[in-house]
Amino acid sequence: MSKAYIKESLPEDLSQRQVLNLGCGRQHLIQAINLDVTPDTNPDVVHDLNQLPWPFPNNRFREVLAYDVIEHLEGFISTIEEIHRVCRDKAVVRITVPHFSCANAFTDPTHRRFFSYFSMDYITGENEIEFYTRARFKKVSARMMFYPSLINKLVWRLANRYPASYERRWAWMFPGWYLYFELEVQKD
Repeated sequence: MSKAYIKESLPEDLSQRQVLNLGCGRQHLIQAINLDVTPDTNPDVVHDLNQLPWPFPNNRFREVLAYDVIEHLEGFISTIEEIHRVCRDKAVVRITVPHFSCANAFTDPTHRRFFSYFSMDYITGENEIEFYTRARFKKVSARMMFYPSLINKLVWRLANRYPASYERRWAWMFPGWYLYFELEVQKD
């Protein structure tokens, strides 16, 4: 699907909504523009996020939600650049992706990439290899989440306190579930 379309009848004017809910699926948010690739989920906007540019003007949103969607897309860098483009300066971007040690990261045949606690460092300037894109974000928070169990309560604390050691030595013994990132858009 190369063309986006916007539903004709909306409960409120789309132009008033300042939150973008990418890959909404069935998780519609009243205050957001809900976007998905399939009309079967009844989103406000139907668009394939791999088709650039997205059907929104520059500096449009104060918040973008990308829950369980980025791992399905063709290009991480192009997706991050497009999020940066449609966001205002200081906009909040909330992302969840499966941790690379999660069985579902490999099981779901639509997943195209895997993520580490440090994956966003390439767009925040916290990694010396920061030349993949000029789009910049400030990392507000990063957390590894674990399937709820008694042992994982301890693992969660240690993994989030010592993420490099966890990912290097313990991730395959005590697999993570998913990662949560909160970023702030940085524009000139």
